[in-house]
Amino acid sequence: MTAVASTAPIAKRRLGFDLSKPVLLAFATILFALIAMPLSWLVFYAFTSKNGAFTLDNFHRLVSDAAYLDPLLTTFALATLSALICCVVAAPMGWLVARTDMPLRRTIRLLVTASFVTPPFLGAIAWELLAAPNSGLLNQLYRELTGTGQDFHLLNIYSFTGLVFVISCYTFPYVFVLVANSLDRTPGDLEDASAILGGKAWDTARRITIPLALPAMLAGALVAFLQAMTLFGSPAILAMPAGFHTMTTKIWSLFQFPPKPELAAAASLPLLILTIILLRAEHMVLGRRGYSVVGGKNSEPRIVRLGGWRWVLLAGAMLVLMCPVFLPYFALLNASFSKVASHLVWFNNFTLQNLHFVFYELSATQLALRNTFILGILAATAGTILAVVISYVTARQAVAGHRTLGFLATAPVAIPGIVLGVGLFFTYTR
Repeated sequence: MTAVASTAPIAKRRLGFDLSKPVLLAFATILFALIAMPLSWLVFYAFTSKNGAFTLDNFHRLVSDAAYLDPLLTTFALATLSALICCVVAAPMGWLVARTDMPLRRTIRLLVTASFVTPPFLGAIAWELLAAPNSGLLNQLYRELTGTGQDFHLLNIYSFTGLVFVISCYTFPYVFVLVANSLDRTPGDLEDASAILGGKAWDTARRITIPLALPAMLAGALVAFLQAMTLFGSPAILAMPAGFHTMTTKIWSLFQFPPKPELAAAASLPLLILTIILLRAEHMVLGRRGYSVVGGKNSEPRIVRLGGWRWVLLAGAMLVLMCPVFLPYFALLNASFSKVASHLVWFNNFTLQNLHFVFYELSATQLALRNTFILGILAATAGTILAVVISYVTARQAVAGHRTLGFLATAPVAIPGIVLGVGLFFTYTR
Protein backbone atom coordinates (compact mmCIF):
# COMPACT_ATOMS: atom_id res chain seq x y z
CA MET A 1 0.00 0.00 0.00
CA THR A 2 2.85 2.40 0.79
CA ALA A 3 4.65 1.69 -2.47
CA VAL A 4 1.54 2.26 -4.55
CA ALA A 5 0.79 5.52 -2.78
CA SER A 6 4.33 6.79 -3.26
CA THR A 7 4.54 5.95 -6.97
CA ALA A 8 1.20 7.57 -7.88
CA PRO A 9 2.47 11.19 -7.71
CA ILE A 10 5.57 10.17 -9.72
CA ALA A 11 3.39 8.66 -12.47
CA LYS A 12 1.25 11.78 -12.52
CA ARG A 13 4.35 13.97 -12.85
CA ARG A 14 5.61 11.81 -15.71
CA LEU A 15 2.37 12.28 -17.60
CA GLY A 16 2.60 15.99 -16.97
CA PHE A 17 -1.05 16.53 -17.92
CA ASP A 18 -4.29 15.56 -16.20
CA LEU A 19 -7.03 14.70 -18.72
CA SER A 20 -9.85 14.73 -16.17
CA LYS A 21 -10.27 18.51 -16.15
CA PRO A 22 -10.53 18.91 -19.95
CA VAL A 23 -13.01 16.03 -20.18
CA LEU A 24 -15.20 17.50 -17.46
CA LEU A 25 -15.00 20.93 -19.05
CA ALA A 26 -15.94 19.44 -22.43
CA PHE A 27 -19.09 17.87 -20.98
CA ALA A 28 -19.92 21.11 -19.20
CA THR A 29 -19.55 22.95 -22.51
CA ILE A 30 -21.89 20.48 -24.21
CA LEU A 31 -24.54 20.99 -21.53
CA PHE A 32 -24.11 24.74 -21.76
CA ALA A 33 -24.59 24.63 -25.52
CA LEU A 34 -27.64 22.37 -25.30
CA ILE A 35 -29.44 24.42 -22.65
CA ALA A 36 -28.04 27.93 -22.40
CA MET A 37 -28.19 28.73 -26.10
CA PRO A 38 -31.89 27.87 -26.51
CA LEU A 39 -32.66 29.71 -23.28
CA SER A 40 -30.84 32.79 -24.54
CA TRP A 41 -32.93 32.81 -27.69
CA LEU A 42 -36.06 32.34 -25.61
CA VAL A 43 -35.23 35.37 -23.47
CA PHE A 44 -34.17 37.40 -26.53
CA TYR A 45 -37.46 36.90 -28.34
CA ALA A 46 -39.51 37.42 -25.18
CA PHE A 47 -38.17 40.98 -24.91
CA THR A 48 -38.15 41.74 -28.64
CA SER A 49 -40.86 43.23 -30.82
CA LYS A 50 -41.59 42.23 -34.40
CA ASN A 51 -39.28 45.04 -35.51
CA GLY A 52 -36.40 43.74 -33.41
CA ALA A 53 -36.60 46.49 -30.77
CA PHE A 54 -36.57 45.96 -27.01
CA THR A 55 -40.08 45.88 -25.54
CA LEU A 56 -42.14 44.76 -22.56
CA ASP A 57 -45.35 44.76 -24.53
CA ASN A 58 -45.23 40.98 -24.97
CA PHE A 59 -45.58 40.47 -21.23
CA HIS A 60 -48.19 43.22 -20.97
CA ARG A 61 -50.34 41.39 -23.50
CA LEU A 62 -49.72 38.14 -21.67
CA VAL A 63 -51.21 39.43 -18.39
CA SER A 64 -53.84 41.80 -19.81
CA ASP A 65 -55.32 39.82 -22.68
CA ALA A 66 -57.69 37.07 -21.56
CA ALA A 67 -56.65 34.98 -24.57
CA TYR A 68 -53.23 34.56 -22.93
CA LEU A 69 -54.03 34.99 -19.23
CA ASP A 70 -56.73 32.31 -19.15
CA PRO A 71 -54.41 29.53 -20.42
CA LEU A 72 -51.81 30.56 -17.84
CA LEU A 73 -54.30 30.35 -14.97
CA THR A 74 -55.76 27.13 -16.38
CA THR A 75 -52.30 25.56 -16.50
CA PHE A 76 -51.53 26.52 -12.92
CA ALA A 77 -54.87 25.17 -11.68
CA LEU A 78 -54.42 21.98 -13.71
CA ALA A 79 -50.93 21.32 -12.36
CA THR A 80 -51.90 22.10 -8.75
CA LEU A 81 -54.96 19.84 -8.77
CA SER A 82 -53.07 17.02 -10.48
CA ALA A 83 -50.24 17.17 -7.93
CA LEU A 84 -52.70 17.13 -5.02
CA ILE A 85 -54.64 14.21 -6.47
CA CYS A 86 -51.39 12.31 -7.02
CA CYS A 87 -50.40 12.79 -3.38
CA VAL A 88 -53.83 11.81 -2.05
CA VAL A 89 -53.99 8.66 -4.19
CA ALA A 90 -50.39 7.53 -4.62
CA ALA A 91 -48.97 8.10 -1.13
CA PRO A 92 -51.45 5.73 0.60
CA MET A 93 -50.93 3.17 -2.17
CA GLY A 94 -47.17 3.41 -1.67
CA TRP A 95 -47.65 2.78 2.05
CA LEU A 96 -49.95 -0.21 1.40
CA VAL A 97 -47.42 -1.79 -0.95
CA ALA A 98 -44.34 -1.11 1.19
CA ARG A 99 -45.59 -1.47 4.76
CA THR A 100 -48.63 -3.76 4.91
CA ASP A 101 -49.53 -7.39 4.30
CA MET A 102 -51.98 -6.51 1.52
CA PRO A 103 -52.07 -9.32 -1.09
CA LEU A 104 -50.62 -8.92 -4.61
CA ARG A 105 -48.28 -6.11 -3.64
CA ARG A 106 -45.75 -7.02 -6.34
CA THR A 107 -48.52 -7.17 -8.92
CA ILE A 108 -49.63 -3.68 -7.97
CA ARG A 109 -46.06 -2.41 -8.35
CA LEU A 110 -45.92 -3.90 -11.85
CA LEU A 111 -49.26 -2.39 -12.79
CA VAL A 112 -48.16 1.03 -11.58
CA THR A 113 -45.05 0.61 -13.72
CA ALA A 114 -47.33 -0.11 -16.69
CA SER A 115 -49.10 3.19 -16.13
CA PHE A 116 -45.73 4.89 -15.64
CA VAL A 117 -44.46 3.82 -19.07
CA THR A 118 -47.74 4.59 -20.83
CA PRO A 119 -47.41 7.89 -22.77
CA PRO A 120 -49.96 10.40 -21.43
CA PHE A 121 -51.17 11.25 -24.93
CA LEU A 122 -51.91 7.55 -25.52
CA GLY A 123 -53.89 7.51 -22.28
CA ALA A 124 -55.79 10.57 -23.49
CA ILE A 125 -56.70 8.78 -26.73
CA ALA A 126 -57.84 5.75 -24.76
CA TRP A 127 -60.04 7.83 -22.48
CA GLU A 128 -61.38 9.60 -25.54
CA LEU A 129 -62.62 6.19 -26.69
CA LEU A 130 -64.03 5.48 -23.24
CA ALA A 131 -65.62 8.77 -22.15
CA ALA A 132 -66.40 10.85 -25.22
CA PRO A 133 -69.92 12.25 -24.66
CA ASN A 134 -71.56 10.53 -27.64
CA SER A 135 -69.36 7.65 -28.73
CA GLY A 136 -67.57 6.75 -25.48
CA LEU A 137 -67.87 3.09 -24.53
CA LEU A 138 -68.68 3.88 -20.89
CA ASN A 139 -71.39 6.36 -21.87
CA GLN A 140 -72.87 3.84 -24.30
CA LEU A 141 -72.91 1.21 -21.57
CA TYR A 142 -74.58 3.63 -19.17
CA ARG A 143 -77.28 4.49 -21.69
CA GLU A 144 -77.91 0.80 -22.34
CA LEU A 145 -78.25 0.04 -18.64
CA THR A 146 -80.42 3.03 -17.74
CA GLY A 147 -82.39 3.44 -20.95
CA THR A 148 -81.64 7.16 -21.23
CA GLY A 149 -81.59 8.98 -24.54
CA GLN A 150 -78.67 9.38 -26.91
CA ASP A 151 -78.23 13.03 -25.95
CA PHE A 152 -77.41 12.12 -22.32
CA HIS A 153 -73.90 11.28 -21.15
CA LEU A 154 -72.54 10.33 -17.75
CA LEU A 155 -68.93 11.27 -18.50
CA ASN A 156 -67.42 14.03 -20.62
CA ILE A 157 -63.70 13.73 -21.11
CA TYR A 158 -63.65 16.95 -23.13
CA SER A 159 -63.62 19.17 -20.06
CA PHE A 160 -61.23 20.64 -17.53
CA THR A 161 -62.22 17.94 -15.04
CA GLY A 162 -61.58 15.25 -17.64
CA LEU A 163 -58.16 16.69 -18.44
CA VAL A 164 -57.19 16.81 -14.75
CA PHE A 165 -58.33 13.20 -14.38
CA VAL A 166 -56.34 11.91 -17.36
CA ILE A 167 -53.14 13.76 -16.44
CA SER A 168 -53.42 12.56 -12.83
CA CYS A 169 -53.71 8.98 -14.06
CA TYR A 170 -50.29 9.17 -15.66
CA THR A 171 -48.44 11.37 -13.18
CA PHE A 172 -49.36 9.62 -9.91
CA PRO A 173 -46.68 6.89 -10.48
CA TYR A 174 -44.00 9.52 -9.75
CA VAL A 175 -45.32 9.94 -6.21
CA PHE A 176 -46.04 6.24 -5.77
CA VAL A 177 -42.57 5.04 -6.76
CA LEU A 178 -40.72 7.60 -4.64
CA VAL A 179 -42.89 7.06 -1.55
CA ALA A 180 -42.84 3.25 -1.81
CA ASN A 181 -39.07 3.15 -2.26
CA SER A 182 -38.58 5.55 0.65
CA LEU A 183 -40.70 3.42 2.95
CA ASP A 184 -38.90 0.27 1.80
CA ARG A 185 -35.62 1.77 3.01
CA THR A 186 -36.98 3.06 6.32
CA PRO A 187 -35.90 0.69 9.13
CA GLY A 188 -38.57 -0.76 11.36
CA ASP A 189 -36.52 -0.15 14.52
CA LEU A 190 -37.75 3.42 14.78
CA GLU A 191 -41.40 2.41 14.70
CA ASP A 192 -40.76 -0.47 17.10
CA ALA A 193 -39.08 1.93 19.52
CA SER A 194 -42.07 4.25 19.31
CA ALA A 195 -44.44 1.37 20.08
CA ILE A 196 -42.29 0.24 23.04
CA LEU A 197 -42.38 3.77 24.46
CA GLY A 198 -46.17 3.75 24.32
CA GLY A 199 -46.72 5.57 21.04
CA LYS A 200 -49.98 4.77 19.32
CA ALA A 201 -50.17 3.90 15.62
CA TRP A 202 -51.17 7.44 14.63
CA ASP A 203 -48.46 9.01 16.80
CA THR A 204 -45.85 6.72 15.24
CA ALA A 205 -47.04 7.58 11.76
CA ARG A 206 -47.15 11.34 12.49
CA ARG A 207 -43.77 11.58 14.23
CA ILE A 208 -41.69 8.96 12.38
CA THR A 209 -43.16 7.40 9.24
CA ILE A 210 -44.59 10.52 7.62
CA PRO A 211 -41.53 12.75 8.27
CA LEU A 212 -39.23 10.10 6.80
CA ALA A 213 -41.44 9.71 3.70
CA LEU A 214 -42.18 13.44 3.36
CA PRO A 215 -39.14 14.32 1.19
CA ALA A 216 -40.06 11.58 -1.27
CA MET A 217 -43.68 12.71 -1.40
CA LEU A 218 -42.70 16.36 -1.91
CA ALA A 219 -40.28 15.38 -4.66
CA GLY A 220 -42.95 13.27 -6.35
CA ALA A 221 -45.52 16.05 -6.04
CA LEU A 222 -43.05 18.51 -7.59
CA VAL A 223 -42.37 16.20 -10.53
CA ALA A 224 -46.10 15.59 -10.98
CA PHE A 225 -46.76 19.34 -10.91
CA LEU A 226 -44.08 20.06 -13.50
CA GLN A 227 -45.19 17.21 -15.72
CA ALA A 228 -48.81 18.38 -15.63
CA MET A 229 -47.71 21.94 -16.33
CA THR A 230 -45.56 21.09 -19.34
CA LEU A 231 -47.55 18.31 -21.05
CA PHE A 232 -48.70 18.99 -24.58
CA GLY A 233 -50.20 15.74 -25.92
CA SER A 234 -53.08 15.31 -23.47
CA PRO A 235 -54.22 18.98 -23.58
CA ALA A 236 -54.00 18.95 -27.38
CA ILE A 237 -56.27 15.90 -27.55
CA LEU A 238 -58.75 16.84 -24.81
CA ALA A 239 -58.59 20.58 -24.09
CA MET A 240 -58.59 21.99 -27.60
CA PRO A 241 -61.77 20.13 -28.70
CA ALA A 242 -63.36 21.36 -25.47
CA GLY A 243 -62.63 24.96 -26.46
CA PHE A 244 -59.94 25.95 -23.96
CA HIS A 245 -56.14 26.10 -23.95
CA THR A 246 -53.30 25.36 -21.60
CA MET A 247 -50.03 27.24 -21.98
CA THR A 248 -48.46 24.47 -24.04
CA THR A 249 -51.29 24.36 -26.58
CA LYS A 250 -51.44 28.17 -26.60
CA ILE A 251 -47.71 28.33 -27.38
CA TRP A 252 -48.27 25.87 -30.21
CA SER A 253 -51.13 27.95 -31.59
CA LEU A 254 -48.92 31.03 -31.64
CA PHE A 255 -46.75 29.36 -34.28
CA GLN A 256 -49.70 28.91 -36.62
CA PHE A 257 -50.09 31.43 -39.42
CA PRO A 258 -49.37 34.23 -38.86
CA PRO A 259 -46.63 33.14 -36.43
CA LYS A 260 -46.02 35.18 -33.28
CA PRO A 261 -42.68 33.89 -31.92
CA GLU A 262 -42.25 36.87 -29.58
CA LEU A 263 -45.55 36.12 -27.81
CA ALA A 264 -44.76 32.41 -27.73
CA ALA A 265 -41.42 33.14 -26.06
CA ALA A 266 -43.04 35.47 -23.55
CA ALA A 267 -45.64 32.80 -22.76
CA SER A 268 -42.92 30.21 -22.18
CA LEU A 269 -40.91 32.23 -19.69
CA PRO A 270 -43.47 31.90 -16.84
CA LEU A 271 -43.24 28.12 -17.11
CA LEU A 272 -39.46 28.25 -16.94
CA ILE A 273 -39.41 30.75 -14.05
CA LEU A 274 -41.98 28.76 -12.08
CA THR A 275 -39.91 25.61 -12.60
CA ILE A 276 -36.80 27.31 -11.24
CA ILE A 277 -38.69 28.71 -8.22
CA LEU A 278 -40.17 25.32 -7.35
CA LEU A 279 -36.85 23.51 -7.65
CA ARG A 280 -35.13 26.09 -5.45
CA ALA A 281 -38.00 26.03 -2.94
CA GLU A 282 -37.77 22.27 -2.65
CA HIS A 283 -34.02 22.51 -2.08
CA MET A 284 -34.46 25.19 0.59
CA VAL A 285 -37.26 23.40 2.43
CA LEU A 286 -35.71 19.95 2.43
CA GLY A 287 -32.17 21.23 2.85
CA ARG A 288 -32.93 22.77 6.24
CA ARG A 289 -34.14 19.55 7.79
CA GLY A 290 -32.47 16.25 8.43
CA TYR A 291 -34.34 13.21 7.18
CA SER A 292 -31.51 10.70 7.28
CA VAL A 293 -31.37 7.68 9.54
CA VAL A 294 -28.14 7.39 11.54
CA GLY A 295 -27.26 4.06 13.04
CA GLY A 296 -25.97 0.58 12.38
CA LYS A 297 -27.45 -2.13 10.23
CA ASN A 298 -31.05 -1.37 9.37
CA SER A 299 -33.75 -3.86 10.24
CA GLU A 300 -36.51 -4.98 7.92
CA PRO A 301 -39.46 -2.61 7.53
CA ARG A 302 -42.24 -3.13 10.01
CA ILE A 303 -45.23 -4.78 8.31
CA VAL A 304 -48.66 -3.63 9.44
CA ARG A 305 -51.27 -6.38 9.68
CA LEU A 306 -54.52 -5.27 8.09
CA GLY A 307 -56.66 -8.25 8.95
CA GLY A 308 -59.89 -8.39 6.97
CA TRP A 309 -59.31 -4.89 5.63
CA ARG A 310 -56.51 -6.08 3.38
CA TRP A 311 -58.96 -7.42 0.81
CA VAL A 312 -60.99 -4.22 0.89
CA LEU A 313 -57.86 -2.14 0.40
CA LEU A 314 -56.70 -4.45 -2.39
CA ALA A 315 -60.02 -3.88 -4.14
CA GLY A 316 -59.55 -0.12 -3.71
CA ALA A 317 -56.04 -0.29 -5.18
CA MET A 318 -57.29 -2.29 -8.16
CA LEU A 319 -60.11 0.21 -8.62
CA VAL A 320 -57.54 3.00 -8.81
CA LEU A 321 -55.52 1.02 -11.36
CA MET A 322 -58.62 0.58 -13.49
CA CYS A 323 -58.23 4.21 -14.57
CA PRO A 324 -54.63 4.27 -15.89
CA VAL A 325 -54.21 0.61 -16.88
CA PHE A 326 -57.17 -1.74 -17.28
CA LEU A 327 -59.80 0.45 -18.91
CA PRO A 328 -57.45 2.38 -21.25
CA TYR A 329 -55.70 -0.74 -22.54
CA PHE A 330 -59.05 -2.46 -22.97
CA ALA A 331 -60.26 0.49 -25.06
CA LEU A 332 -57.12 0.47 -27.20
CA LEU A 333 -57.30 -3.30 -27.79
CA ASN A 334 -60.99 -3.05 -28.55
CA ALA A 335 -60.39 -0.31 -31.13
CA SER A 336 -57.55 -2.33 -32.69
CA PHE A 337 -59.73 -5.35 -33.43
CA SER A 338 -63.08 -3.66 -34.07
CA LYS A 339 -64.36 -2.45 -37.43
CA VAL A 340 -65.71 0.63 -35.62
CA ALA A 341 -63.62 1.94 -32.71
CA SER A 342 -66.69 3.07 -30.76
CA HIS A 343 -68.30 -0.41 -30.86
CA LEU A 344 -67.41 -3.33 -28.65
CA VAL A 345 -65.67 -6.21 -30.41
CA TRP A 346 -67.95 -9.12 -31.12
CA PHE A 347 -68.16 -11.91 -33.68
CA ASN A 348 -69.89 -9.73 -36.26
CA ASN A 349 -67.37 -6.84 -36.19
CA PHE A 350 -64.04 -8.51 -35.33
CA THR A 351 -61.29 -7.65 -37.82
CA LEU A 352 -57.53 -7.78 -38.33
CA GLN A 353 -57.64 -5.20 -41.09
CA ASN A 354 -56.57 -2.39 -38.75
CA LEU A 355 -53.33 -4.16 -37.85
CA HIS A 356 -52.73 -5.28 -41.43
CA PHE A 357 -53.15 -1.74 -42.70
CA VAL A 358 -50.82 -0.21 -40.12
CA PHE A 359 -47.98 -2.73 -40.43
CA TYR A 360 -48.23 -3.79 -44.09
CA GLU A 361 -50.06 -1.14 -46.10
CA LEU A 362 -49.06 2.12 -44.41
CA SER A 363 -45.63 2.97 -45.77
CA ALA A 364 -44.71 5.37 -42.94
CA THR A 365 -44.99 2.72 -40.21
CA GLN A 366 -41.63 1.03 -40.74
CA LEU A 367 -39.82 4.34 -41.03
CA ALA A 368 -41.53 5.63 -37.89
CA LEU A 369 -40.64 2.50 -35.92
CA ARG A 370 -37.02 2.63 -37.05
CA ASN A 371 -36.71 6.32 -36.24
CA THR A 372 -38.32 5.78 -32.85
CA PHE A 373 -35.91 3.02 -31.85
CA ILE A 374 -32.85 4.89 -33.13
CA LEU A 375 -33.91 8.12 -31.43
CA GLY A 376 -34.73 6.35 -28.18
CA ILE A 377 -31.45 4.43 -27.99
CA LEU A 378 -29.23 7.36 -28.97
CA ALA A 379 -31.05 9.88 -26.78
CA ALA A 380 -31.05 7.55 -23.77
CA THR A 381 -27.37 6.72 -24.17
CA ALA A 382 -26.23 10.29 -24.69
CA GLY A 383 -28.49 11.61 -21.94
CA THR A 384 -27.29 9.00 -19.45
CA ILE A 385 -23.61 9.70 -20.14
CA LEU A 386 -24.14 13.45 -19.90
CA ALA A 387 -26.21 13.12 -16.71
CA VAL A 388 -23.63 10.91 -14.99
CA VAL A 389 -20.75 13.24 -15.79
CA ILE A 390 -22.64 16.42 -14.84
CA SER A 391 -23.84 14.79 -11.61
CA TYR A 392 -20.25 13.95 -10.74
CA VAL A 393 -19.12 17.48 -11.57
CA THR A 394 -21.79 19.12 -9.42
CA ALA A 395 -21.49 16.64 -6.53
CA ARG A 396 -17.70 16.82 -6.40
CA GLN A 397 -17.53 20.53 -7.29
CA ALA A 398 -14.94 19.51 -9.87
CA VAL A 399 -15.06 22.62 -12.03
CA ALA A 400 -15.76 26.28 -11.48
CA GLY A 401 -19.40 27.17 -11.96
CA HIS A 402 -20.66 23.75 -10.91
CA ARG A 403 -23.79 25.28 -9.38
CA THR A 404 -24.64 26.88 -12.71
CA LEU A 405 -24.27 23.48 -14.36
CA GLY A 406 -26.61 21.99 -11.77
CA PHE A 407 -29.18 24.63 -12.60
CA LEU A 408 -28.82 24.05 -16.34
CA ALA A 409 -29.22 20.30 -15.80
CA THR A 410 -32.62 20.83 -14.13
CA ALA A 411 -33.84 23.56 -16.50
CA PRO A 412 -35.08 21.06 -19.16
CA VAL A 413 -37.87 20.09 -16.76
CA ALA A 414 -39.62 23.11 -18.26
CA ILE A 415 -39.84 21.23 -21.56
CA PRO A 416 -41.88 23.69 -23.67
CA GLY A 417 -39.49 26.54 -22.94
CA ILE A 418 -36.45 24.54 -23.98
CA VAL A 419 -38.14 23.13 -27.08
CA LEU A 420 -39.34 26.57 -28.08
CA GLY A 421 -35.84 27.96 -27.60
CA VAL A 422 -34.39 25.21 -29.79
CA GLY A 423 -37.03 25.89 -32.43
CA LEU A 424 -36.31 29.62 -32.40
CA PHE A 425 -32.57 28.99 -32.60
CA PHE A 426 -32.72 26.70 -35.62
CA THR A 427 -35.53 28.62 -37.34
CA TYR A 428 -33.91 32.03 -37.26
CA THR A 429 -30.27 31.04 -37.68
CA ARG A 430 -30.62 29.02 -40.86
